[in-house]
Amino acid sequence: MELQPKRVSDSKTEQVQIIMPAQINGFKRLFGGQLVQWIDIVAGVVARRHSNRNVTTVSIDNLHFKEAAYVNNTMLLVGRITYVGNTSMEVRVDTFVESLSGEKRLVNRAYLVLVALDDTERPTKVPGIILETEEEKAEWEAGEKRNALRKQRMIEQY
Repeated sequence: MELQPKRVSDSKTEQVQIIMPAQINGFKRLFGGQLVQWIDIVAGVVARRHSNRNVTTVSIDNLHFKEAAYVNNTMLLVGRITYVGNTSMEVRVDTFVESLSGEKRLVNRAYLVLVALDDTERPTKVPGIILETEEEKAEWEAGEKRNALRKQRMIEQY
């Protein structure tokens, strides 16, 4: 059965959180592990929507905190598919802190790789992507390069 490619917009996902006191670290900022959890959930939803399968996270490429976030800040996480392989999907998740006026500042950008699973929890084929915008095409090309770098790192590790 041939899988039909999907648009990036078909699986785009947004999540909104308000930071609560229990999510704060000793420096009165958002605990990084909490943000990683939210990022992983958003990426998982994107990948599930794209593949129509259960998924598992294989890697998180980069976490670089550009802005601090504090109690009562509104956090906006936006996830989208950027690249697909045979069974894997690369998902970009941008995290913003949003002021009460609606101004958004980028807190973090993460790229994750997730794999679609069949009913026996084995990797299974995923649909391709229909690239509709110049930004989506640029992300695809950058995703190809990131994928090659990941493969190179795996070879070097073993």
